[in-house]
Amino acid sequence: MPVPDEQSAPFWAAAARHELVIARCARCGAFTHPPDIICPHCGSTDPGFTFQPVSGHGTVRSWTVVRQSFLPGFDVPFVLVDVELAEQSELRLIGRLLDGPDAPLRVGAPVTVAFEDVAPEVAVPAFELVGGA
Repeated sequence: MPVPDEQSAPFWAAAARHELVIARCARCGAFTHPPDIICPHCGSTDPGFTFQPVSGHGTVRSWTVVRQSFLPGFDVPFVLVDVELAEQSELRLIGRLLDGPDAPLRVGAPVTVAFEDVAPEVAVPAFELVGGA
């Protein structure tokens, strides 16, 4: 289960509503995930991050098939995808591919965000292939 802290709480609250939001620097306007105390784009030590909705559309950069789980509650095998979100180059999010390990996956495949409800009022961003990619 995710354990939100002060910096990640807005992300997880939005995910519970099935909305994808990403931190955006008030100084340079760049998105950052996860946010830190310094903006990695402009170096501001006072980035004034605000969480902004994003489309959830992206492309697969890489993936791995997990065949052995070391944590309870994860049915194997499952696929983790590294997705570059459409809003900004190098804006990446990792999540489970809901299409399963036999999906016709390739680098550059278009995906869209989906959400897995893992507990009452707790959802985790995941991805689905667009149009069977």
